[in-house]
Amino acid sequence: MTTETLEKMKSMKFLGMARAFTTSLESGMMADWTADEVVTHLVDAEWDERHNRNIERGLKNAKFRYKAALEDLQYSKERNIDKNLVMRLSECSFIDKHENVLITGSTGIGKSFIASALGHHACSQGYRVMYHNTAKLFGKLKMSKADGTYIKELGKIERQHLLILDDFGIQPFDAQNRAALMDIIEDRHGKKSTIITSQVPVAKWHDLIGEDTVADAVMDRIIHQAHRLELKGESLRKKVKTED
Repeated sequence: MTTETLEKMKSMKFLGMARAFTTSLESGMMADWTADEVVTHLVDAEWDERHNRNIERGLKNAKFRYKAALEDLQYSKERNIDKNLVMRLSECSFIDKHENVLITGSTGIGKSFIASALGHHACSQGYRVMYHNTAKLFGKLKMSKADGTYIKELGKIERQHLLILDDFGIQPFDAQNRAALMDIIEDRHGKKSTIITSQVPVAKWHDLIGEDTVADAVMDRIIHQAHRLELKGESLRKKVKTED
């Protein structure tokens, strides 16, 4: 009967339950449990298994540049990181409220790390997250227009609870990139959240985007109810090399 029960669990893809059932039988733990305790143990094991699989799937789909954790952030005064703001953002309420986060500062200061850490944490809380280097994303979208998959790619982006646009403004915006940016921001405005990192101060983004009408529309939607982190100090990568 035990073998048959295990096979049924596996065929129904109750893998966490099957593993817990096997372990409990081998250890003899269930001998002293009530029926309610056995059921609770098996259901909890299955729930944990599925929850962890969902997180792993979310992290894989997000395609982060690298692993990052909020616990590893360094809140030194010279970097000007508002710890209270980061802690509030870690609650993910900004995602529920469809608010944006703008992180600016010089190269190597840790902008991408903070954005990725917030993204990893959001994944662990069950939110759908997508990470993109901005220049590579627009290159991909140009290709998608050529092969007819542009609308499909925009749909994937729109479905994400949190979109991370890293290294915004590294390359100048041409007409196609401006149109793609407008499509992305318009789809997400008031409905989803976006984190944008850039070496360029927010005050210069309007000129960076170009074409006043589009720039006005994009900036109005990006900045509205946005949280800002303006990092300062020298490059952490440079500092590490100097110490080495």
